[in-house]
Parts: sequence; structure tokens; C-alpha cells
Amino acid sequence: MPIINSIASWLMKKRMHQIELFMKYPVEVQMEWMHKLTKEAAETEYGKANYFSSVKSYSDFKKQIPVNDYETLKPLIERNRKGEQNLLWPTEIKWFAKSSGTTDKSKYLPVSTEHLEDCHYRGGRDMVTLHCVNNEETQLFTGKNLALGGSYKEDVFQGHHSFHGDVSAIIIQNLPMWAEFFRAPDVSIALMDEWESKLERIAETMMDENVTSIAGVPSWMMVLMKRILEKKNAKTIKEVWPNLEVYFHGGVSFSPYKEQFKQIFGSDKVSYLQLYNASEGFFGIQDQPNSEEILLMLDYGIFYEFRELGKKEDKDVICLEDVKVGIDYEIIITTNAGLWRYSLGDVIQFTSTNPYRFKITGRTKQHINTFGEELMVHNTDNAIAFACEKTHALVKEYTVAPVFMSDKAGAHEWLIEFEKQPNNFEFFVAQLDESLKKQNSDYEAKRYNNFVLHYPLVKNVPENTFYNWLKSNNKLGGQFKVPRLSNSRTVIEEIKKINKLEKTAS
Repeated sequence: MPIINSIASWLMKKRMHQIELFMKYPVEVQMEWMHKLTKEAAETEYGKANYFSSVKSYSDFKKQIPVNDYETLKPLIERNRKGEQNLLWPTEIKWFAKSSGTTDKSKYLPVSTEHLEDCHYRGGRDMVTLHCVNNEETQLFTGKNLALGGSYKEDVFQGHHSFHGDVSAIIIQNLPMWAEFFRAPDVSIALMDEWESKLERIAETMMDENVTSIAGVPSWMMVLMKRILEKKNAKTIKEVWPNLEVYFHGGVSFSPYKEQFKQIFGSDKVSYLQLYNASEGFFGIQDQPNSEEILLMLDYGIFYEFRELGKKEDKDVICLEDVKVGIDYEIIITTNAGLWRYSLGDVIQFTSTNPYRFKITGRTKQHINTFGEELMVHNTDNAIAFACEKTHALVKEYTVAPVFMSDKAGAHEWLIEFEKQPNNFEFFVAQLDESLKKQNSDYEAKRYNNFVLHYPLVKNVPENTFYNWLKSNNKLGGQFKVPRLSNSRTVIEEIKKINKLEKTAS
């Protein structure tokens, strides 16, 4: 292990020099990537259609390439999945990261070899680098990193083979040999597609290992650790993994979970390091131990643009050089996997421009993502309509918020005011839940066996419940609307308090 630590130390010092360079010259690094990406993709179908070869400046880039969402790029992506190449990116693409969509149940985002190596793998190395730089006495390389991932499946289109799945599964399946040396559990377990069995196998195989770091979405990681404690008859993870020193987390807000993790770890020596990664790419890492700000990683094969929240026109888009602190920006990315000026849907606010650090403030559309379910307003609207149709009901208003429970899972609490009551309330709730599962694959996964998300807690509230809340907040009028979805309980608790509704145990 001393040899490994020496090699790792040398590599990390070299990488830190590169990180410091893009922190010092952020705009120059970003413009280099803009030119490199357009040059490499100039002969693709999309590159020819948008005259990439004539892009000489950022002004040309903005003028010639439109801002896209998934729907505008979907036709080319679907052709790519079925075997056509050189459409959005010049090298062969056969892997597609599956993610919940806004109009489709799922999106399929292209993952090129360059994107894996320059973006996802570099992000994985950098999170380790930054942890070790901030913790000089680290013993990270003396043990294993336990990473919770998803699974993938093979598609066959008229003889052409491609693959789709969770981006974490794609990363694990394609990991270089050096990374496999430190990662756990075994690939055969890590890529199992049945979650309950997978978690059981991980618990069985990892509870006696020397785990020095863990990585994964908080909701699932909490379920796994509680299962390990049960199997080991232990009270804290410190008893099971005494050398655990860092938890790399991302995917959902960590705030609701932090206190739970402190208690289950049983140690104040475990560090928390936030990552900002998604199916579309790896974007940022918390680089300071005493700050929750995230450093925007500028040399991962991604060119970043931003649009102030509320603005809709392509002309409103700006590059990194022009952003300001304290403003909510929608992120627009161009990647080395062929996503061109792609609206990510996430909203960030810069806290610093020297270097470029930020905090995640939400999504461009209302949503709930407390447990990794990515529930969108169009999902809940459609589910309400479906349940009403099945039970001959009419809904006047509704709002939804998460409930944090003391056991393994959480739930969604719904307050619904009916114009016309359903003929069977229990059946209404069942249809609501089933519709959400059918529309949204992330919600469906979290609802599996009530592991992360319990059956919805739906309250049939009295007439004028929402009117009373709007009136008390001076929000009567056509321009004011009841928030449909929220990641916090602020609105729902206000509504219940004003209307003296029954409190929810949490």
C-alpha cells in the first residue's frame, strides 16, 4: 500500500496543478473546449447542418447552433440508438444513459468513449483528489470504495446492439482496470437489476470488508447501511467500518438526510463531499471542506452556457464570462457526447466568480426530488386526470410535499381539494399511484416494495382550504397560483396550520 499511496500522491499533485490552471484561466479553458468540440464534430450530420466548420467565435457559435431540449435532439438520438453513427458525435456511440423525461417516461442520453474518459472518469478521480488534498492524513487507499449503482440492458434493433441504463451502471461496466482495484462490490453484484436482491447481496458481501469510502444517492445508501447494521447486530457504521472516512454524495438534496447520516455513522470524523453529476455529465465537486459551495469543473469536455431563470429566448443565453453572483441561471451544456446547447433543466446560483463556485437552487420546472424520484408537475397533473377519470371525480386544487419518516423510507403527502368527490377514495389514491409509476421510471423504482418511497399519503381537504391559504398570504388574484410540488414542507405546513388540518407524523 505505501507504493500505491506514493503513486496516487504524485498523480493527485499533478492533477491539482491542472485544476488550479482552469481556476486561474476559466474563460480561456472554456473557449478552447468550444472550438475543440465544434471542430471534432464538424463532419457529423448535425455539424454540417449547423455549419460547425465556420464557427470562429462564441458569437458564431450562438448564431449557428440553436438551444435544444431532449425533444429537438430525440430524432437523431433514436437513430443513433438503432445503429446510425456520425450524427451528433463523430466516434461510435452504443451506450445511452437512461433518465426520466418531461414528455417521455425516459430520456436516452448518448455516452461516448470520450465522455466517459474526459468527464465521468475524470470527475471520479477528481473527487478522490480533492478529498485527499483536504485530508493529508488520509488512508483512503488502504481499503475499498463502496459505490451504489444501477443496472443496464441491451437493445437489439435489426441486428444492431446498443445498451441503455443508469449512468452509474455504464460507468461501472466500462471502468478501467486501475479503478476496479479499489471499487466494490463485485461487478456481478453491482449491476444486478433487482434492487431488493442487490442490496441484500451488497450487505452480505461488504459488511466484513475494510470500506474507507462510500458513494451513492443518500436515500438508497441509508437503506443499505440500515440493512448492514441489522445483519451485524450493530448500532453504528463505525462498528462495522471503523476506517470509513468519506461519503461522496449527489443526485438529491442532502439536507434532509445529513442528521440521519451523522447518527448512523456514529462518528464525527467522516467527511461529506458533494458531487454534481447527472446522466448528461459530471459538472461540479465540493472542493472546500467547510463550505457547501460546488466548484464548476471546466476541463471535462463540456462547454457551459447560462440563461437567467425566467428568460426564454436564445439571445438571452450567455457564456461563463458574463455570469454574475446571486442570480438564478438555467444551465445549458455542449458535451463531447453530442448534446449541443442542451438545456439541462437545472438551476444554479453562482456564489463566486473567482473561482467559479455555485449552489444548486432547483429545476426550471417544479418538481420533487427528495428521494431521487424526479417527480414533475406534468406527472402529477396527468395522474390526477387519470384518477379522476377512473373515479368520476373533479379536483379543484392540490399540492404535494415530501414526508421524512423515522423508518427506512419517506413518502409524498398530498392535499387535494375536490370539486366533485371520487366515488371510491381509496381507489382514487391507488390509481394516482399507478399512473405515476407508469409515467415516471424514477418514481417507479423508488416505490419498489416501499423501500425508499411509501404509498402516497393523500388527504381529502375541506372546501376553501387553498383559498384560505392564498388569502392569508395576500395572494388572491389570477396571477397567483398554488404551488403544485415542493421539495420542502413550508407551503404544505402553512396550509394545514391555517386550516387547522391534522398534522402529519414525520
